[in-house]
Amino acid sequence: MFFDTHTHLGSRQFDSDLPAVLERARAAGITRMVAPATDLENARKLLAFAENEPDVRVAVGIHPCDADSVSGESWIDELRDLARRPKVCAIGEIGLDYFHAPPEGFTLEDWKAHQAKVLTAQLELAVELKLNVILHNRESWDDLTALVLPFSERLRGVFHCFTGTMEQAAPLLKLGHLISFTGIVSFKNAGVIAETARMVPADGYMLETDAPYLAPVPHRGKRCEPAYVADTARAIAMLRGETVEQVAADTTRNALAFFRGWD
Repeated sequence: MFFDTHTHLGSRQFDSDLPAVLERARAAGITRMVAPATDLENARKLLAFAENEPDVRVAVGIHPCDADSVSGESWIDELRDLARRPKVCAIGEIGLDYFHAPPEGFTLEDWKAHQAKVLTAQLELAVELKLNVILHNRESWDDLTALVLPFSERLRGVFHCFTGTMEQAAPLLKLGHLISFTGIVSFKNAGVIAETARMVPADGYMLETDAPYLAPVPHRGKRCEPAYVADTARAIAMLRGETVEQVAADTTRNALAFFRGWD
Protein backbone atom coordinates (compact mmCIF):
# COMPACT_ATOMS: atom_id res chain seq x y z
CA MET A 1 0.00 0.00 0.00
CA PHE A 2 2.76 2.46 0.98
CA PHE A 3 6.04 3.24 -0.81
CA ASP A 4 8.97 4.46 1.32
CA THR A 5 11.06 6.26 -1.27
CA HIS A 6 14.01 7.04 1.01
CA THR A 7 15.12 4.73 3.81
CA HIS A 8 18.76 4.24 4.75
CA LEU A 9 18.71 0.48 5.21
CA GLY A 10 22.49 0.47 4.91
CA SER A 11 22.87 2.55 8.07
CA ARG A 12 24.85 0.98 10.89
CA GLN A 13 21.84 1.67 13.11
CA PHE A 14 20.07 -1.21 11.34
CA ASP A 15 22.95 -3.70 11.32
CA SER A 16 21.75 -5.62 14.38
CA ASP A 17 18.07 -6.08 13.47
CA LEU A 18 17.45 -5.32 9.79
CA PRO A 19 15.34 -8.46 9.14
CA ALA A 20 13.00 -7.46 11.97
CA VAL A 21 12.85 -3.88 10.66
CA LEU A 22 11.77 -5.15 7.25
CA GLU A 23 9.25 -7.52 8.81
CA ARG A 24 7.65 -4.63 10.69
CA ALA A 25 7.58 -2.53 7.53
CA ARG A 26 5.80 -5.23 5.56
CA ALA A 27 3.33 -5.78 8.39
CA ALA A 28 2.54 -2.03 8.29
CA GLY A 29 1.70 -2.20 4.59
CA ILE A 30 4.94 -0.88 3.11
CA THR A 31 5.20 -2.76 -0.16
CA ARG A 32 8.22 -1.01 -1.73
CA MET A 33 11.34 0.65 -0.37
CA VAL A 34 14.18 2.62 -1.96
CA ALA A 35 17.47 2.56 -0.07
CA PRO A 36 19.84 5.38 -1.09
CA ALA A 37 23.58 5.02 -0.69
CA THR A 38 25.92 7.56 0.85
CA ASP A 39 29.21 6.43 -0.70
CA LEU A 40 30.67 3.62 -2.81
CA GLU A 41 31.15 1.22 0.10
CA ASN A 42 27.60 1.80 1.29
CA ALA A 43 26.30 1.24 -2.26
CA ARG A 44 28.03 -2.12 -2.47
CA LYS A 45 26.62 -3.10 0.93
CA LEU A 46 23.09 -2.18 -0.14
CA LEU A 47 23.29 -3.96 -3.48
CA ALA A 48 24.45 -7.18 -1.83
CA PHE A 49 21.59 -6.98 0.66
CA ALA A 50 18.91 -6.05 -1.88
CA GLU A 51 19.61 -9.08 -4.06
CA ASN A 52 17.48 -11.16 -1.68
CA GLU A 53 14.76 -8.57 -1.02
CA PRO A 54 12.22 -8.28 -3.86
CA ASP A 55 10.57 -5.17 -2.38
CA VAL A 56 13.83 -3.20 -2.05
CA ARG A 57 15.64 -1.19 -4.73
CA VAL A 58 18.84 0.81 -4.35
CA ALA A 59 19.93 4.29 -5.36
CA VAL A 60 23.70 4.63 -5.72
CA GLY A 61 25.58 7.88 -5.22
CA ILE A 62 27.95 9.97 -3.15
CA HIS A 63 26.22 11.99 -0.44
CA PRO A 64 27.57 15.56 -0.21
CA CYS A 65 28.75 14.97 3.34
CA ASP A 66 30.81 12.06 2.01
CA ALA A 67 32.19 13.88 -1.01
CA ASP A 68 35.64 13.77 0.59
CA SER A 69 35.58 9.98 0.10
CA VAL A 70 36.21 10.46 -3.64
CA SER A 71 38.84 12.27 -5.64
CA GLY A 72 40.33 12.19 -9.08
CA GLU A 73 38.31 10.54 -11.86
CA SER A 74 38.18 6.77 -11.23
CA TRP A 75 35.38 6.93 -8.67
CA ILE A 76 32.80 7.89 -11.30
CA ASP A 77 33.70 4.80 -13.31
CA GLU A 78 33.10 2.62 -10.27
CA LEU A 79 29.81 4.38 -9.62
CA ARG A 80 28.82 3.84 -13.26
CA ASP A 81 29.44 0.10 -12.92
CA LEU A 82 27.34 -0.05 -9.75
CA ALA A 83 24.56 2.03 -11.31
CA ARG A 84 24.19 -0.48 -14.13
CA ARG A 85 23.19 -3.23 -11.72
CA PRO A 86 19.58 -4.42 -12.14
CA LYS A 87 18.58 -3.47 -8.59
CA VAL A 88 19.52 0.20 -9.08
CA CYS A 89 16.55 2.51 -9.55
CA ALA A 90 18.13 5.99 -9.30
CA ILE A 91 21.29 7.99 -8.61
CA GLY A 92 21.36 9.21 -5.04
CA GLU A 93 21.64 10.48 -2.48
CA ILE A 94 23.44 13.41 -4.07
CA GLY A 95 23.36 17.16 -3.57
CA LEU A 96 24.93 19.94 -1.51
CA ASP A 97 25.24 20.36 2.26
CA TYR A 98 26.50 23.61 3.75
CA PHE A 99 25.29 22.88 7.29
CA HIS A 100 28.15 20.63 8.36
CA ALA A 101 31.66 22.01 8.71
CA PRO A 102 34.20 21.11 6.00
CA PRO A 103 36.27 18.01 6.70
CA GLU A 104 39.93 18.32 7.62
CA GLY A 105 42.03 19.58 4.74
CA PHE A 106 39.29 21.66 3.10
CA THR A 107 38.58 25.36 3.37
CA LEU A 108 34.90 26.26 3.19
CA GLU A 109 35.35 27.55 -0.36
CA ASP A 110 37.23 24.43 -1.46
CA TRP A 111 34.65 22.15 0.19
CA LYS A 112 31.75 23.82 -1.59
CA ALA A 113 33.60 23.60 -4.90
CA HIS A 114 34.38 19.91 -4.38
CA GLN A 115 30.77 19.11 -3.49
CA ALA A 116 29.63 20.92 -6.64
CA LYS A 117 32.11 18.98 -8.79
CA VAL A 118 30.99 15.63 -7.33
CA LEU A 119 27.32 16.56 -7.76
CA THR A 120 27.76 17.68 -11.37
CA ALA A 121 29.61 14.49 -12.29
CA GLN A 122 26.74 12.43 -10.85
CA LEU A 123 24.09 14.47 -12.65
CA GLU A 124 25.94 13.85 -15.91
CA LEU A 125 26.12 10.13 -15.10
CA ALA A 126 22.38 10.05 -14.41
CA VAL A 127 21.72 11.57 -17.83
CA GLU A 128 24.04 9.05 -19.45
CA LEU A 129 22.28 6.10 -17.80
CA LYS A 130 18.77 7.57 -18.09
CA LEU A 131 18.23 7.53 -14.33
CA ASN A 132 16.51 10.07 -12.12
CA VAL A 133 18.19 11.55 -9.06
CA ILE A 134 17.53 11.85 -5.31
CA LEU A 135 18.64 15.29 -4.15
CA HIS A 136 19.89 16.43 -0.75
CA ASN A 137 19.77 20.08 0.27
CA ARG A 138 20.86 21.59 3.54
CA GLU A 139 21.37 25.34 3.66
CA SER A 140 22.36 25.20 -0.03
CA TRP A 141 19.10 25.83 -1.88
CA ASP A 142 20.22 28.51 -4.33
CA ASP A 143 23.43 26.74 -5.31
CA LEU A 144 21.71 23.35 -5.56
CA THR A 145 18.92 24.53 -7.81
CA ALA A 146 21.40 26.47 -9.96
CA LEU A 147 23.29 23.24 -10.64
CA VAL A 148 20.29 20.93 -11.02
CA LEU A 149 17.77 22.94 -13.02
CA PRO A 150 19.87 23.07 -16.23
CA PHE A 151 19.50 19.27 -16.32
CA SER A 152 15.70 19.46 -16.15
CA GLU A 153 15.09 18.50 -19.78
CA ARG A 154 17.26 15.39 -19.40
CA LEU A 155 16.34 13.99 -15.98
CA ARG A 156 13.96 14.40 -13.07
CA GLY A 157 14.92 14.93 -9.47
CA VAL A 158 13.17 14.44 -6.17
CA PHE A 159 14.07 17.06 -3.58
CA HIS A 160 14.01 14.71 -0.63
CA CYS A 161 13.11 15.73 2.93
CA PHE A 162 11.54 18.87 1.51
CA THR A 163 11.12 21.62 4.10
CA GLY A 164 10.48 24.60 1.85
CA THR A 165 7.50 26.64 0.78
CA MET A 166 5.02 26.04 -2.01
CA GLU A 167 6.57 29.05 -3.75
CA GLN A 168 9.90 27.21 -3.80
CA ALA A 169 8.33 23.95 -4.91
CA ALA A 170 6.11 25.29 -7.69
CA PRO A 171 8.80 26.02 -10.32
CA LEU A 172 10.40 22.64 -9.66
CA LEU A 173 7.11 20.82 -10.13
CA LYS A 174 6.47 22.73 -13.35
CA LEU A 175 9.72 21.30 -14.72
CA GLY A 176 8.72 17.75 -13.79
CA HIS A 177 10.64 17.40 -10.55
CA LEU A 178 9.10 16.10 -7.31
CA ILE A 179 9.30 16.87 -3.62
CA SER A 180 9.18 14.33 -0.82
CA PHE A 181 8.00 14.61 2.77
CA THR A 182 9.39 12.97 5.91
CA GLY A 183 7.93 12.66 9.39
CA ILE A 184 8.69 16.35 9.98
CA VAL A 185 5.31 17.07 8.41
CA SER A 186 3.64 15.41 11.42
CA PHE A 187 5.36 17.61 14.02
CA LYS A 188 3.31 20.21 15.89
CA ASN A 189 5.77 22.89 14.76
CA ALA A 190 5.80 21.75 11.11
CA GLY A 191 4.54 25.19 10.05
CA VAL A 192 5.34 25.95 6.43
CA ILE A 193 6.12 22.30 5.68
CA ALA A 194 2.61 21.28 6.64
CA GLU A 195 1.20 24.06 4.47
CA THR A 196 3.25 22.87 1.49
CA ALA A 197 2.05 19.29 2.03
CA ARG A 198 -1.51 20.57 2.06
CA MET A 199 -1.13 22.54 -1.16
CA VAL A 200 1.15 20.42 -3.35
CA PRO A 201 -0.63 18.82 -6.35
CA ALA A 202 -1.34 15.11 -6.05
CA ASP A 203 1.15 14.32 -8.80
CA GLY A 204 3.95 16.39 -7.27
CA TYR A 205 5.06 14.59 -4.14
CA MET A 206 6.17 11.31 -2.58
CA LEU A 207 6.51 9.85 0.92
CA GLU A 208 9.70 8.87 2.73
CA THR A 209 11.00 8.16 6.19
CA ASP A 210 14.70 9.06 5.81
CA ALA A 211 15.08 6.28 8.38
CA PRO A 212 16.79 5.99 10.80
CA TYR A 213 16.21 9.74 11.13
CA LEU A 214 13.18 12.03 11.58
CA ALA A 215 10.65 9.60 13.02
CA PRO A 216 7.10 10.95 12.75
CA VAL A 217 4.62 11.40 15.56
CA PRO A 218 3.88 9.20 17.56
CA HIS A 219 7.44 7.84 17.32
CA ARG A 220 9.27 11.17 17.48
CA GLY A 221 12.60 10.90 19.24
CA LYS A 222 12.98 7.21 18.49
CA ARG A 223 14.95 5.50 15.73
CA CYS A 224 12.90 5.84 12.57
CA GLU A 225 11.95 2.76 10.55
CA PRO A 226 10.34 2.32 7.12
CA ALA A 227 7.16 1.10 8.82
CA TYR A 228 6.61 4.65 10.01
CA VAL A 229 5.99 5.98 6.51
CA ALA A 230 2.38 4.94 7.18
CA ASP A 231 2.25 7.50 10.01
CA THR A 232 3.56 10.21 7.70
CA ALA A 233 0.87 9.26 5.18
CA ARG A 234 -1.81 9.61 7.85
CA ALA A 235 -0.50 13.04 8.84
CA ILE A 236 -0.56 14.23 5.22
CA ALA A 237 -4.03 12.79 4.68
CA MET A 238 -5.32 14.85 7.60
CA LEU A 239 -3.67 17.99 6.26
CA ARG A 240 -5.11 17.48 2.79
CA GLY A 241 -8.55 16.32 3.87
CA GLU A 242 -8.07 13.06 1.98
CA THR A 243 -8.16 9.40 2.90
CA VAL A 244 -4.94 7.60 3.72
CA GLU A 245 -5.73 5.29 0.83
CA GLN A 246 -5.79 8.24 -1.57
CA VAL A 247 -2.46 9.57 -0.31
CA ALA A 248 -0.94 6.10 -0.60
CA ALA A 249 -2.29 5.62 -4.13
CA ASP A 250 -1.12 9.03 -5.36
CA THR A 251 2.36 8.80 -3.90
CA THR A 252 2.88 5.21 -5.01
CA ARG A 253 1.85 6.12 -8.55
CA ASN A 254 4.31 9.01 -8.53
CA ALA A 255 7.12 6.84 -7.21
CA LEU A 256 6.52 4.06 -9.73
CA ALA A 257 6.79 6.61 -12.54
CA PHE A 258 9.96 8.14 -11.08
CA PHE A 259 12.09 5.13 -10.13
CA ARG A 260 13.40 2.59 -12.61
CA GLY A 261 12.75 -1.10 -12.31
CA TRP A 262 9.43 -1.35 -10.48
CA ASP A 263 6.34 -3.10 -11.77
